[in-house]
Amino acid sequence: MTKMKKTSQICQSKLPDNTALKQQQLPAYRLQLSATGVLSGFFATGAFCLGVGIILILSAKSIKEIEIKYTKICANCAELREDAINFDKECTCSIPFYLSETMQGNVYLYYKLYGFYQNLYRYILSRSNSQLVGTDLKDVGNCAPFSKSHNGTPIAPCGAIANSIFNDTIILSYNLNSSIHMEVPMLRSGITWWTDKYVKFRNPSAINLSSAFTGTAKPPYWSKPVYELDLEDTENNGFLNDDFIVWMRTAAFPTFKKLYRRLNRVQYFIEGLPAGNYSFNITYNFPVTRFKGEKSVVLSTLTWSGGSSLFLGLAYTVTGAVTWLAAFSMMAIHLMLKEKRTLFIERFETERDRA
Repeated sequence: MTKMKKTSQICQSKLPDNTALKQQQLPAYRLQLSATGVLSGFFATGAFCLGVGIILILSAKSIKEIEIKYTKICANCAELREDAINFDKECTCSIPFYLSETMQGNVYLYYKLYGFYQNLYRYILSRSNSQLVGTDLKDVGNCAPFSKSHNGTPIAPCGAIANSIFNDTIILSYNLNSSIHMEVPMLRSGITWWTDKYVKFRNPSAINLSSAFTGTAKPPYWSKPVYELDLEDTENNGFLNDDFIVWMRTAAFPTFKKLYRRLNRVQYFIEGLPAGNYSFNITYNFPVTRFKGEKSVVLSTLTWSGGSSLFLGLAYTVTGAVTWLAAFSMMAIHLMLKEKRTLFIERFETERDRA
């Protein structure tokens, strides 16, 4: 008897509490959808997606953009860079072009690479985040084969991403007339994501930047150490250099463009880039012909919706069109079934009246 009581008490203790939540007695609403409600929802969603898609496409089409591929134009320099022996020889080329329309507002200068796979798994992992936040410059464990120099000194920044940094120099010149040529003022800062500049990349703490990197070596393909990337602006030097940070954010596709400079709207360029004759003066350093790649330089404006890519607008438009197609299909099926149901009811009532 005592055993049975104990067993009964144990079983009762395992029962859930007698509450509405645990006994699954909470009030619930069962949604009852009508054909009219469902079709209205589909038509409204389709109209919204189509409207947003058309607006995004028109916004992207309003962007003014000019792209110039310069790998073949600078063929002599490209051939020179094929041989690593010529790494210390400077090669420049000038590319004149005519801007037919004024680029109003903010203008951005990009470099674009074709056939460069930054999305390879081993390439993406070839970096040291503890180095890049300035905590441990000797942490080069994930950076092989670009972890240490030939004499065993840790490389900073280490890894394949940092070693392959884009290092062409691009200068835009404006030909005011046949005798006056002026360099277009460009800003080299403010081109990164805020989180990259102030969270993911930090310089090691030291009185002076060069002493902070004592005991480290520059990457093998670099012409100067990381603390000399921008001697004019201490806030844009070392791991905080904007060009370096932009390159370290790897691209998802083999064809990509990265922000290089933005127009400083002063003097003749307050309203943007005026129409006229321009030229790109390029110091050619980054080799691409060996892997059958190409390089180009892009001048572009932006709108509230971003760049000139039509992908988002087309995605919304296609989604809206498919939603409407589904809505019309369901409406057709609904009307057919409704008509059959009406005929069935009428026939049933006729037969009943005859009976």
